[in-house]
Amino acid sequence: MRSLFDSLDETINHNTITDNVIAGNVEVISFDNGTSATVHNNDCIKVMDSLIADDTYIPLVVMDPPYLILNTKSGSKSNLSKSLQKSQDKLVKASITEGFDYEAVLDRLVKLQKGKINMYIWCNKAQIPTYFNYFIDGLGCSFDILKWVKTNPIPTFYNKYTTDTEYCLYFRKGGLCMPKNMEDASTLFLDATNAKDNKKYAHPTVKHLEHIERLIRNSSRENDLILDPFSGSGTTAVAALNLGRNFIGAELDKTFFDTSVSRIKNNPVNKPINNNSNLFAQDVA
Repeated sequence: MRSLFDSLDETINHNTITDNVIAGNVEVISFDNGTSATVHNNDCIKVMDSLIADDTYIPLVVMDPPYLILNTKSGSKSNLSKSLQKSQDKLVKASITEGFDYEAVLDRLVKLQKGKINMYIWCNKAQIPTYFNYFIDGLGCSFDILKWVKTNPIPTFYNKYTTDTEYCLYFRKGGLCMPKNMEDASTLFLDATNAKDNKKYAHPTVKHLEHIERLIRNSSRENDLILDPFSGSGTTAVAALNLGRNFIGAELDKTFFDTSVSRIKNNPVNKPINNNSNLFAQDVA
């Protein structure tokens, strides 16, 4: 992996424009302020391979990939445990408890960033060693650990600490990090679980919009292209568009894909002007 950085040109244009025409199950939305969003209902590997083939540059990655949850059973027959088990079952049903092909996804993301790592990854503690091995030991990146500490966490199962913290790992190597104030510079998100959006968008792990906006505001510029290869209900897309950035994402689940497209089109901040053209569209087989 290190040779990748040695062979890349140091001069990188902020956004690579493509003339390709969208094909397949994809929604393309352009807005009256000049920004655009492209969301693929496809495997992120195929989408990223298409972007790589078209020499696209991604200045910032913000993603919330599947966590690695080793135990999804409460281990108790109490009424409380039975109630909590329903939350765990929703995660299993959404296929977001078994991690993902780390090497395949991360290798492609690195290529798309063209030697400048600038990446936020939400995760749980079980995944931290994997990411550290890849980015710090393998690529020599610097890092920060941002933490979402929940003020109303789900009560603990037995024989363990309360799961009240989710982590957002920020890896960079020549990337942009320019908070404008102390609040944006904080590594702590202190907030309740996002039950309202989880219910509204029928997704069990929706992040707070303002949390994602902070990441994008700190580490990108207006008109930059933001990538989320696990775009879920579309939170990263909406955050990017709210801040005058462009977005491209992939979501394999058709229900979540449809939800994200509806959410993007109905976001009150920007007005869609059409649904059939985008500077960052890619052909995906």
